[in-house]
Parts: sequence; C-alpha cells; structure tokens
Amino acid sequence: MNIAKNLKFLFLIFLSAIFLNSCGGKLPGADARKYPPNPEARVKKNIEEGRGFRLSDVGKNKGGTFEFASSNELWRASLDTIDFMPLASVNYSGGIIITDWYSSNVDNESIKISIRFLTNEVRSDALDIKVFNRECNVQFNCVITEKSGNLVSELTNKILKTAAVYEKQMKDKNFKPYITSDPKD
Repeated sequence: MNIAKNLKFLFLIFLSAIFLNSCGGKLPGADARKYPPNPEARVKKNIEEGRGFRLSDVGKNKGGTFEFASSNELWRASLDTIDFMPLASVNYSGGIIITDWYSSNVDNESIKISIRFLTNEVRSDALDIKVFNRECNVQFNCVITEKSGNLVSELTNKILKTAAVYEKQMKDKNFKPYITSDPKD
C-alpha cells in the first residue's frame, strides 16, 4: 500500500515536470521584478496603465476593446516607414508585409522589401527585414539578389524608433491617475 502511494507521488512529480518543461520551463505570468511588491502600489500601477477597472466605471458604456492592426505599434510604424512604396501583400494575422517592386529614378534597378514580425513587443529582435534588389538589362533579363547592410539597419532603426514613440503615446493616452479614498494618501 505504501509503495503504491509512493509510485503515485513520483508519477505526479514526473508529469508536472513534463508539463512545466513543455512550457519552456517558465511559469505563466509577469516578471515579478518589474512590479512593486506592495499590493497597493501594484493596483495603482495597473490602473494607471489601463490594465484594471474601477467600480465607478461599471455603469458607464465605454465600448469594446479591439485589437486591430492599428493598435499594434510595430505594425503602424512599419506601414508609416514604407508608405511611399506600393504594397503587394499585407497579412496582419500572418505578421508579414511585402512591398511590390519599387524604382525611384533608376530604370533598370528596383527594390522589394519584406517585413516579418517575430513578436508584438517593441524590441530589437522583433523584426526580420529583407531587402531584395532587382537589376534588369532587358525587359525579362533580370537578376534578383538579397541586399544586406545599411538599408536593412536603417529601416529597422526607423521602425523601432517610430514604434517606441507610438507605444509611449498609447501609454500616455491610457494613463489615469489612481485616486484612493484614503485621506492619508
């Protein structure tokens, strides 16, 4: 009887280790280092950033919260950065923007840009940008190569800077000061 209990216990430990490992060994939730340990301070921070609710807001109809492409800062910044180029394919759910071939002044040379979103967070590894160069001698005699270098890094920097500005504007827009009913605060 005691052996059976020990085997069940070991089996449960084994299963929980498998499930935790399959999740990347990371428990769900936020990074505790980014939030204050004091519960009142956490509530204040969450409400000021628009992640909480107030009982005084319960009866008011504020409408729904929708996650459209326009609410994603990286997406908006990318479209704003390449707005001079014609778009060939745009898929928000797939996380990719592909432009059509674009040529400014040079008749036999054009470029095409592909932007793939790896995450919705504004950070340096969030984008995979590829620039393709097409040089044509005659109408149908073209050579296409992938370009790397300054243009890719300039596009990445421009998109990330613009997205950071959009993100700050969104946080400032959603900021609501937390007012306590406690007279000592």
